[in-house]
Amino acid sequence: MKKYFLYLVALLILAGCSGKRGSNDAKSIEGRDIVADSGMVVSAHPQSSAIGVKILQKGGNAIDAAVATEFALAVCYPEAGNIGGGGFMLIRTYDGKTDIIDFREEAPSLATRDMYLDIKGNVTEGASTDTHLASGVPGTVDGMILAHSRYGKLPFRDVVQPAIELAEKGFPVTKEQAASLNSNRTMFIERNSARTAFVRDSLWKEGDILIQFDLAETLKRIRDYGRDGFYGGKTARLIIKEMHRGNGIINENDLKEYKSASRNSISVDYKGYKVITIPPPSGGGIMLIQLLQMIEPYPVRDWGFHSTQVIHLMVEAERRAFADRSEYLGDPEFMKSPFCKLIDKKYIIHRMTTFDPKRASQSLTIKPGSPEGYSSEETTHFSVVDADGNAVSVTTTLNNTFGNSIVVDSAGFILNNEMDDFSVKPGFPNMYGMVGGEINSVQPGKRMLSSMTPTIVEKNGRLSLVVGSPGGSTIPTSVFQVLVNVIDFDMSIQEAVDKGRFHHQWLPDYISYEKNAIDSITVCKLNEMGHKLKSRSSIGRVNAIQILPDGRKSGGADKRSYNSSCGY
Repeated sequence: MKKYFLYLVALLILAGCSGKRGSNDAKSIEGRDIVADSGMVVSAHPQSSAIGVKILQKGGNAIDAAVATEFALAVCYPEAGNIGGGGFMLIRTYDGKTDIIDFREEAPSLATRDMYLDIKGNVTEGASTDTHLASGVPGTVDGMILAHSRYGKLPFRDVVQPAIELAEKGFPVTKEQAASLNSNRTMFIERNSARTAFVRDSLWKEGDILIQFDLAETLKRIRDYGRDGFYGGKTARLIIKEMHRGNGIINENDLKEYKSASRNSISVDYKGYKVITIPPPSGGGIMLIQLLQMIEPYPVRDWGFHSTQVIHLMVEAERRAFADRSEYLGDPEFMKSPFCKLIDKKYIIHRMTTFDPKRASQSLTIKPGSPEGYSSEETTHFSVVDADGNAVSVTTTLNNTFGNSIVVDSAGFILNNEMDDFSVKPGFPNMYGMVGGEINSVQPGKRMLSSMTPTIVEKNGRLSLVVGSPGGSTIPTSVFQVLVNVIDFDMSIQEAVDKGRFHHQWLPDYISYEKNAIDSITVCKLNEMGHKLKSRSSIGRVNAIQILPDGRKSGGADKRSYNSSCGY
């Protein structure tokens, strides 16, 4: 009977994407392919989207809603939503000013360059992905507090409280979420000393209620004590205790000293649109700008959507961008990266001089360029726009699905395995097959290179698009294709997000593509040009918002998984 009552409560919460903003009786709407008059949140879970919109209706702005959505995702989307990981927040205020909060994780102070190698210099399997040593110092909580302190309107406790209630009351898991929890069951049991909220006596099924009391208590400490509620006090002690249990190396000083960083945005004009994105330590923004500039001189619209010529061009651009990423991108605090030169038009033109419109390049012959001769799979993304025109694009991650599957005992949150995003050994691929060089090697206090690509687009100085995606190495190519779909092929945002995708990352040397994304005739033609192709499951999960000419907001919640738009 108690379980049935909780199930009804959770369903009411899920259905609760409705309410009032001030004195206005503005009912909310949710789902996919929706248009809202005032504000909108598009995220990886219906619960988090609904919570974000309720914050907007309460009088909060887009930053308030983004912070509330992030904390809610830590509860309802434990696969990637987190307080134990990190990410990037791109903010554009109503008057066109931009800011970036970099809350990427850092290597602990005891980290060393060769910490994942054995005595013979070989990579120790699983050390950078499956253990306590795989965890970087978490940045999410500090990042949310910094963003809110700069831009928030509502009291901080008000934007954290909905996530606390969600953790205490629970919510019904989706069919896909039940399958994900079940597939990870063994790892949750093997890697944790105590039973976690993610393991039941029986397997999870759709509609079962996930309650997380330990996580609720951790969130209360964050609500009541701010930064000290996570990086100090009881939560910090629990993190250190967990590190000691598993021979991890995050220590008290690492937590105390962690600080989010502010970054300046980077941008490019593409066919009348200003595309604004983020710089290193994410490689995704640099890559996105490179990709757009590489294809801009070509008649993409005339060639047609997913034509042989367009796919060939985009793949060859991706091949070159990923080669540059491997050599030149990393934490700007630890090296002098030529990233400004990587997006210089003269350099881009030079990079494409080897492009053959009739033949595929071979990745072994495509090396990183020389920019000095001329003047960058489980993550989650959400987009927010408020009634005043403030916009937030946030990508956040634990790295792998459920991170390293280690839950901080009595604190209820999952640790990241972001250390695998370093080059644990130059030339050795990480879990996404990405190859990196010395510039991204492990160093204490360093932020690992990322592929995250939160992006905001303007048209004639006005807000046009807010977009981003999870997906490891496929993040920048997913965002790239959605932008091309909207700008070059005049698609609505929902259509652009739902269209099939393909991906090439230099190494390994083949095109991966979603089933039915490329027709059989085009596959044959690409093969004849020298391309290798492999079909796969979904690529990316883009969550985007488009501002329509009349000012209304159109949601693009990816059909891949249970992403949801909510607006009012």
